[in-house]
Amino acid sequence: MAKDLLSNLKPAAGSRKTRKRIGRGQGSGHGGTSTRGHKGAGSRSGTRYRAWFEGGQMPLVRRIPKRGFHSPFKVEFQVVNVQTLQKLAADGKVGNGVVTPEILLKLGVVKKAADPVKVLGTGTLSVTLDVSAHAFSKSAVQKIENAGGKAQTISSTPKTNG
Repeated sequence: MAKDLLSNLKPAAGSRKTRKRIGRGQGSGHGGTSTRGHKGAGSRSGTRYRAWFEGGQMPLVRRIPKRGFHSPFKVEFQVVNVQTLQKLAADGKVGNGVVTPEILLKLGVVKKAADPVKVLGTGTLSVTLDVSAHAFSKSAVQKIENAGGKAQTISSTPKTNG
C-alpha cells in the first residue's frame, strides 16, 4: 500500500453522504415545491426568520410575568473603601496625600472615568489624606477626619442608568 500522503487521503468508507439536490424534477424526490412546502414566507426567496420569531404565537418575552421596577435615574457608584486608601498610602502610591477619582483611575482602583466614586468606611485609616470623591459614607468622613485629613465632595452630574 502507498504511503499516507496528502494526495492519497480519502474519507472512510460510508462516512460521506451525497448532498441533497433540490429542484431537479419529480423523480429526484425533491422536485415540485423543492422541500419548501406550499405558500407562506418560507416558500418565498429572500426570507429570513429571526431567532426569536415564534410564527405568530405570542412571544415568550410577552408571555412571562414582569416583576419589579428599575429606575432609569439610579446612580451606580464605584466603591472605594478606606482600607484601600490606607493600602495605597502604605505602598507609597499616594505620594503627596491627595486622592482624587483621576488618581484612583490611574492606579486601577476604579475602572470608569465617567462613573462617580463613593468612599465607604470599611477598614481603618492612619494616614493623613485629602480625599476628593463624588460621595462619602458618614463613617468614611469620620475616619478620614480622625486621621487628620479632609473629605471633599465633588459636585458633578453623574451618569444615570437610563
